[in-house]
Amino acid sequence: MIPILVRDILPNAILKKYVRKYQVFRFVFDKNIIPPIKHHYPRPEHSITFYIKDPQKYQSSNLTTEPYPQCVINGLQTFPVHRHAGNDFLAVKVILQPSVLHQLLGFSLIKLTNTFVNAEEIWGSELSSVCNQLKEIDELPEIITIIENFILIRIKKMKDDYQPIDKASDWLLEKKSNVSIDWLASQSCLSVRQFIRKFEDRIGVSAKTFDRIIRFDKAYRMKNRHPDYDWLLIAVSCNFHDYQHMVKDFKDFTNLTPSSLYELELNAPERTFGLSYMT
Repeated sequence: MIPILVRDILPNAILKKYVRKYQVFRFVFDKNIIPPIKHHYPRPEHSITFYIKDPQKYQSSNLTTEPYPQCVINGLQTFPVHRHAGNDFLAVKVILQPSVLHQLLGFSLIKLTNTFVNAEEIWGSELSSVCNQLKEIDELPEIITIIENFILIRIKKMKDDYQPIDKASDWLLEKKSNVSIDWLASQSCLSVRQFIRKFEDRIGVSAKTFDRIIRFDKAYRMKNRHPDYDWLLIAVSCNFHDYQHMVKDFKDFTNLTPSSLYELELNAPERTFGLSYMT
């Protein structure tokens, strides 16, 4: 039986070009307890998530609660999503390298921004078979192996469409200094207009918005890792112009100030078990 945990697992060597990491979330609440809501905020990632035990639900735009499919393909989010976990919750999220999802699906990722698609609608019975296998397994290494084998099959079948522009999203994730759109376009061997259009097709948002999400995510996670850090230090460390600049981005992406967001996160499901998702 997989214990209560929140863990990042790196992919095997063959898949590192395509998969950044796997995130495993495992919680078991007593049947008479309603699990706390998990508030998910914008992150610079595309993902394929397998819900292996009790189904998870989400709050839709009309404020109703809807069930997730057993496997979902997520585009980038620019606003928060509120999720309701089951009492026996096990999820494995496959976080892909930038632009890989575009190559896997073969259509503009603008269609997936702030939404998701049922993976079975894309991969049919092949994906259904994988989900059924996962439900019968209680050992994490076996679960990861089955998921990796499926991802590897999909990678082998996809059209290799890696282009110079894909280095731009990689660079933004790993960057250590600010650069202009003009510079990114030149490095992609494109005009600025071509760069803007192609970047949005392959990532789902503009390069500027992607960069803002990366910076917000870095600040949010830094506070989780270092609760003793004050917000001004975090703002400076994450290349915001000043504290108010950081507050604006937090409000844009979460509708909350940095302090209010942190207080809300103290009630996240993982905190119930003394865990904190910090990576």
